[in-house]
Amino acid sequence: MKKTLFAAAFASLLTNSAFAAPQTYTFDPAHSFPHFSYDHIGMTTQALRFNDMTGTVILDKEAKTGQVDAIIDMKSIDTGFDNFNQGIQAADFLDTAQFPTATFKSTKVIFEGDKPVSIDGDLTIKGVTKPITLTVQSFINKTHPMLKKDAIGVTASGVLKRSEFNAGKFAPLVGDDVTLNIVVEALAQ
Repeated sequence: MKKTLFAAAFASLLTNSAFAAPQTYTFDPAHSFPHFSYDHIGMTTQALRFNDMTGTVILDKEAKTGQVDAIIDMKSIDTGFDNFNQGIQAADFLDTAQFPTATFKSTKVIFEGDKPVSIDGDLTIKGVTKPITLTVQSFINKTHPMLKKDAIGVTASGVLKRSEFNAGKFAPLVGDDVTLNIVVEALAQ
């Protein structure tokens, strides 16, 4: 009898925690986008965004591990002005004709308690890949109130030098340091 109870308890422990499956979340395109800011000739901080980003987050809550993969449509740049949108897509800035997408692939997600606090990864822009650390300002995991599905919300940011990605025209007059902010809402699949 004791062996049976012990075996049942052990099987329950393994089923409920050690083998909890990682959950895959897919970006909600209407609520996920990167935006970035930079100093403009020492006068203002300009803020621009990309309207189209797709990706997934794989989250293992028990193991406290994660993985993030994102693809940014560089042609979806939104400066607020059509002429500027076209100009920033030129070869000396984003070169979207040759490099229509940028990617981010995480290499490590660091947790404190039950929440991720930073995401290390490789950012590729214009065919150049550089490491970047995104600091997580906000992480929420709950049932989506309208869709009734498990969902996550993440806001994270990091700093990069645009000249390292062959996009340094007018630097340092126009700031070389770019603050990248990523906002993601993603739904469990």
